[in-house]
Amino acid sequence: VQLQASGGGLVQAGDSLRLSCAASESSNSYNMGWFRQAPGKEREFVATIRWSSGHIYYTDSVKGRFTMSRDKPKRTVYLQMNSLKPEDTGVYYCAVGSGILSSLRYADQYKYWGQGTQVTVSS
Repeated sequence: VQLQASGGGLVQAGDSLRLSCAASESSNSYNMGWFRQAPGKEREFVATIRWSSGHIYYTDSVKGRFTMSRDKPKRTVYLQMNSLKPEDTGVYYCAVGSGILSSLRYADQYKYWGQGTQVTVSS
């Protein structure tokens, strides 16, 4: 599976950005997620969608601010990020895996990764 992420940029705190990630293929066994990595920190889970059900899960720090969605025919997921904060800064990666529900937040459960897109939020 090849993933192409786009949409990052430099914004000010409180602004919005929308990230996109297009996959070369999809499967009802897949989960498609967003992770981010700030300089000097480990990659962390942001949100993921179970392709079969459309259920979406978020990390607590982005709930109410970020919204993940998908266009199933286009095999594309989006991450609408509102009310951005400086601590949201990092490289955002989309990823595809087929882990079970309890493992959705763990990066090692995702087999395919996109190239990453930089999001920088200035204060």
